[in-house]
Amino acid sequence: MKFVHVTIRTEKYTEELGFLQKVAGLRIVRDLRKIGQDIVFLSNAEGETDIEVINTPGSGSAGNKNLSIGFRSDAVEAKRKALIEMGMDVTPLISPVPNVQFFFVTDPAGVQVQFLQDGSKNGPGEEA
Repeated sequence: MKFVHVTIRTEKYTEELGFLQKVAGLRIVRDLRKIGQDIVFLSNAEGETDIEVINTPGSGSAGNKNLSIGFRSDAVEAKRKALIEMGMDVTPLISPVPNVQFFFVTDPAGVQVQFLQDGSKNGPGEEA
């Protein structure tokens, strides 16, 4: 079984698409606006797991304090600085183990987004 996508329903549809494209570096891989649906699927260049964004007026915040989505970054400190310069509220850098650091930012839809840099050979918490 393969994890296919996560869905974000938001009333801040345009802002969310901009965040995912400009900040997370995703690209639109399926666009249902062409057939009258405000639904867009975005993915990275490798076409891995998609994020589906659905325009949902009146939906309020899509955030949940117990859930976040994460993106790997090769330059997490620079990413954090750029987001601060954009006026976004980011957490301090966190480094729970050597060679791993990350931070969180709340996206326009209210979702907690993690940017993670892992300098180890394996992923965080993985043993060789």
